[in-house]
Amino acid sequence: MLLDIIIIGSGPAGLAAGMYSGRLKMKTMVIGDSVGGTIATTTNIENYPGFKKISGEALSMLLNEHALEYGAEILEDIVENVERKNKHFYIETEEGESFTSRVIIFATGTRRRKLPAEGADKFENRGVYYCALCDGPIFRDKVVAVVGGSDGAAKEALLLQEYASKVYIIYRGEKIHPEPPNLRRIEESDKIEVINRTNILEAKGDRKLRSVVLDREYKDSRELIINAVFVAIGGEPQSELARNLGVKTNSKGEIIIDREAKTNIDGVFAAGDVCDTKFKQVIVGVAEGVIAAYSAYGYNLHIS
Repeated sequence: MLLDIIIIGSGPAGLAAGMYSGRLKMKTMVIGDSVGGTIATTTNIENYPGFKKISGEALSMLLNEHALEYGAEILEDIVENVERKNKHFYIETEEGESFTSRVIIFATGTRRRKLPAEGADKFENRGVYYCALCDGPIFRDKVVAVVGGSDGAAKEALLLQEYASKVYIIYRGEKIHPEPPNLRRIEESDKIEVINRTNILEAKGDRKLRSVVLDREYKDSRELIINAVFVAIGGEPQSELARNLGVKTNSKGEIIIDREAKTNIDGVFAAGDVCDTKFKQVIVGVAEGVIAAYSAYGYNLHIS
């Protein structure tokens, strides 16, 4: 069966594109390894219009249900290859499925950056983690650290303080830069302490992480005794599939799109954090997903 559109990625941008594609009566398939993507692991979202506060998981489920309501098919799988033959795109997945489509939307998001410290990979899931919602509860009454200075890092620290006895925020810059409400919460917390202008050089321990070595002294020592590090230093765009197809990316590997979510290749669109949009937020990704779907609809009308 020839599909009108295949959307690669099932985070907010991909699900929004799927919803709108279905609404426009296109034969739509969304393929992603996990519904909701990384936003599903976020505790509270407070800057999405219409919801004063909603969990990332709840918002993901609502977007998923909305896409299904309009007839989009959603497949949990990993796309391994995308090729163009004549006018159509051919998709192959890890599970051995293959599909053909008139249009592709890349909404593949980002993968979390790893902690660039000696020994960090040795302690992954044994002291080095990337999701406070997933792993924070096991560190009740323990001492933990968050690496990063963004709003995402601040949210991780605010969640971790509900479990840990002490939360350090370790950031290489002069000062952290979360959104003002989260900055105020951090400043008011008696559990969170910010260590600025500092990097982690090494992770140390035996079976589990026991301490980290800093690049400058903190309270007369370069070694900080902690039970866990939660890494929140942004992500790298997952644009390999798009690049293999000939889609242009910038120096960061982000897919270059215009205001209609078009790439340099006819029939290929992109949306969300994988794109070169500067302001990466859930609402921006959702909007780009809708724009991409609408542009794809116009493209399909043109080639029909």
